[in-house]
Amino acid sequence: MKWVTRSHVHVDRVACPWLIERFIDSEAEFIFVPKTLVEQIAQDTGAIPFDIPGVELGHKEGNCSFESIIEKYALTDPGLLRLAKIIHAADVSEDIDTDPIARGLEAIAVGYSLRFPDDFENLDRQFEVYDALYAWCRLQVEK
Repeated sequence: MKWVTRSHVHVDRVACPWLIERFIDSEAEFIFVPKTLVEQIAQDTGAIPFDIPGVELGHKEGNCSFESIIEKYALTDPGLLRLAKIIHAADVSEDIDTDPIARGLEAIAVGYSLRFPDDFENLDRQFEVYDALYAWCRLQVEK
């Protein structure tokens, strides 16, 4: 399936593709475009829009897009749910201090964006970070 979102990925727009590729659609194809083109590209290509205002898989009811995807696809893995709390806090600026890991993840996201401005290279490199963070979350919820 094709998935479309805004270019210049950051926390939620890295975490969502990671979640989609690892747990929903291992053959996912991501399209990154300027915010003003997301809806048109979704219509033209049939891509599923995410992390854009007004779409099903965006921020809604206080949740970030990562949480909306977890809800839509009924993912219940405790490690993912722990990771969702970190992603939410790192992505929603007014909630940054609701999780002790959030400021670190936000700093990592900024650093990767500065080093790798190409969205696809950024994802490719950051997926390892999310794999490691998910492993840590799984360990935490097992304790």
